[in-house]
Amino acid sequence: MTSLDPKSLPLSRYLPRRAVRLPTTEKRHAAIPCVDIHNHLGKWLTGDGTWMTPDVAELIRIMDRCQVDHIVNLDGRWGTELQENLERYDLAHPGRFSTFCHVDFRVLAERGNATQTLVDQLHEAAKVGARGLKVWKNLGLEFRDQRGELVLPDDDRVAPVFDAAAELDLPVLIHTADPVAFFEPIDQHNERIEDLATNPDWWFGKPGLPTFDRLIDALEAVVAGHPRTTFIAAHVGCAAEDLRRVSRMLTAYENLHVDLGGRMPELGRQPRAARRLIVDHPRQVLFGTDLYPVVEQEYHRWFRFVETDDECFGYAPDDEIPPMGRWDISALDIPASHLAALYAGNARRILRLPVS
Repeated sequence: MTSLDPKSLPLSRYLPRRAVRLPTTEKRHAAIPCVDIHNHLGKWLTGDGTWMTPDVAELIRIMDRCQVDHIVNLDGRWGTELQENLERYDLAHPGRFSTFCHVDFRVLAERGNATQTLVDQLHEAAKVGARGLKVWKNLGLEFRDQRGELVLPDDDRVAPVFDAAAELDLPVLIHTADPVAFFEPIDQHNERIEDLATNPDWWFGKPGLPTFDRLIDALEAVVAGHPRTTFIAAHVGCAAEDLRRVSRMLTAYENLHVDLGGRMPELGRQPRAARRLIVDHPRQVLFGTDLYPVVEQEYHRWFRFVETDDECFGYAPDDEIPPMGRWDISALDIPASHLAALYAGNARRILRLPVS
């Protein structure tokens, strides 16, 4: 047995093994056929213009093995790229995929009637087959108007887009803000400092950017101001660290829903509160993973997290440093009576999918 001076060990090489001895439950498929409401299958996030999922046939085989009946692809974008996504997924494999479009908020910096341009884009996307609208965090953190000022989601110039979504019966999956730590000082107290060291562009504490709370206030104002529009607030309402606020908003606004995508680490360290959120709002919480690219073993981890009562396990493979914070998680043990709505029922109602 070798030993080292603990003071000489860099944090980047610290990979402790859990000393607790607990049972492990394997879940290779969902208990019932499920809908993954939050996924990325297009070219938008690959960086090199290739497809996130090169082999669609293999993706479908993974879906079948895991009992993933349907995936929402949030990468439709607009124009030719939207058509390419629709042809590759929705049209080639009917019933297995729903592609959401984007609108090009960059037009807000141009002269002319930018609002009408955005509304027209949404109408055109619906006409060719988009099943919903994805609004990303760059609305609020990046897009600027002709004066160089940031445009937030609750800006009056954006409101007609959300009204048009209601008219077109398109749900809006909206991602506003990011984890709280990404807005806090980068110092010894920041729980995501390793994450931010690897991805410095994810830090939004710079002068001139809105605070986390200002962005969540904007999200709530949008939901309250458009009661006819169906909203799915990504990543547990974009506030997985404050489930009391998320629960309050779900109670206040019947048109608001949230997905679980990408927030297993945050939910898994508060499993009782997370379970309570799902149980208390059975029609408003949707299963989603935000896995990109899709990895079969990660679906297994999600099913374990949702369905079992396992405690103190990693949300990443044991040989990897946890990417979102150095903590273990515990599973939610969602009651069987609530699984049908969480896994598929709520998504099928919103997307108007047939019951499988």
